[in-house]
Amino acid sequence: MRIAFARTIALVGLVLALLLHARPALADDIDDLTKGMSSSSEKARLSAAVSLARLEDRRALKPMVAALHDPSPKVRAVAAAGLGKLKHKASFAALKNASQDDTDATVRSTAREAAIAVAKANDMMDALPPPPPGSEPVATKSRHTRGFGHSPHAVEARPDLYVLVKSSSDDSPGSNDKATRKSDAEIVKQALVDSFKAAPQVTLAAADAQRWGLDPRAIDLSVTKLEVTRDGGLVEVAAELRLAISDENGKMLSFVSGGAKVQVPAGKFNPRFLPSFRKQALEGALQGLFDKLLDHLRQTTQS
Repeated sequence: MRIAFARTIALVGLVLALLLHARPALADDIDDLTKGMSSSSEKARLSAAVSLARLEDRRALKPMVAALHDPSPKVRAVAAAGLGKLKHKASFAALKNASQDDTDATVRSTAREAAIAVAKANDMMDALPPPPPGSEPVATKSRHTRGFGHSPHAVEARPDLYVLVKSSSDDSPGSNDKATRKSDAEIVKQALVDSFKAAPQVTLAAADAQRWGLDPRAIDLSVTKLEVTRDGGLVEVAAELRLAISDENGKMLSFVSGGAKVQVPAGKFNPRFLPSFRKQALEGALQGLFDKLLDHLRQTTQS
């Protein structure tokens, strides 16, 4: 236990030292730093993660979220700390998951602190991850929720959207087998469900919808593109999604689409990691369009 505790303290100190003393990065470095996150060298990935974290630039959001799944706990901890500084709500779901599921205690703690920072900055305190067993809960004062729809100034935390994730499929061109397509569809569906669960203005529960008088909005999700290509010295995994919004009678109301790419230097690309890259591209595409999806859902409920 003493050894584990000492290791945790040392890692916390390392994360803080790296963020405080690393060379400041320039915004123009983001593409190069993102490529650096795919290096086989832990030292190179750690350096790239620190530089991205210091930028506090929204363009660093996706690579830092992806870095929460890095094999190195040092890289994951730095990425979590950087996302906490960035305070963008699109990172909340990933930070919340890391705070509960990461195998490293320091990463879990750093991710939770980052999730709290994001929640405070975006009026999401009701969606915070639970404190670790044996710790005191975070003290928060009552706040009015901004919300939208029925009662934007309600004191009681309440959802304004009732969403049903109706279907998910991989309809992308190509020769992927049925099992692979099913797996891709499940990955992006789970990412969508997790994002909805982390959004305080959304409920997936029929009981909440009945209580608050919310009309359902159904989501049919489709992977429209998922391909691997070589572009110069890079191997690129590109994913594109289309989310259709319909009412309780199946009438199509709106749709949103978006995509994301994962790039790996061709010389360091290992085909056995392709499933992980595909997963990163799919989750990145979903995270990138989630805010737009909420806006469309909002518009359809108010029209």
